Amino acid sequence: MRPGLYLVLTEPRDGYERLCEWAVEAGLPCVQLRYKGQDEREHLALAHKLRRITAGTDTLFIVNDQPDIALISCADGLHLGQNDLPAAEARRLIGPELLLGLSTHNLDQVAKANDAPVNYIGFGPIYATNSKTIPDPVVGPEAIKDAHAISRHPIVAIGGLNLERIVQLGTYAHNVAVIRAVCDAPEPLIAMQQMHTGYVALLNGRMK
Repeated sequence: MRPGLYLVLTEPRDGYERLCEWAVEAGLPCVQLRYKGQDEREHLALAHKLRRITAGTDTLFIVNDQPDIALISCADGLHLGQNDLPAAEARRLIGPELLLGLSTHNLDQVAKANDAPVNYIGFGPIYATNSKTIPDPVVGPEAIKDAHAISRHPIVAIGGLNLERIVQLGTYAHNVAVIRAVCDAPEPLIAMQQMHTGYVALLNGRMK
């Protein structure tokens, strides 16, 4: 996965398809579908739509939580939470080719993930966030350096991030993930472009 902005789509006010189209236009490395409804048919139909939008582009399409939706929609990857299917079992289901990500929320979980068959880990929440009904404890921006020192996998920082905050993370995260900073933004495309180009510039040493 290329470095930069990792967009998690959860109930975007401008709609899933429009946000996904803008993500491709902005050149984002990845879009994750985080569907929290109860209708599995709607979930699958939405996954198929986002897969069609991202197919043949440089923007990967990842499905949150559900390996069956990821496989049926021909997604590029699957992302798991700590309470989802174990990573080893998910890997057996999706095979060796698809990307597999795993959320971690403290340094113990980061260390345990070193033995998991995943391609990257999410780490956070870096700052307080309202994207979850019961959020995990905030780890703070300073913890990303410790996670980087421990982890054998690339890190996706997540949790309360925006343009001002991502530049405070240094270069310890391979990607920065956002939800509300884009999904609720008045100008989502501009928000994506600014955060993606800003973080890539930081990684490349062009932003101090």
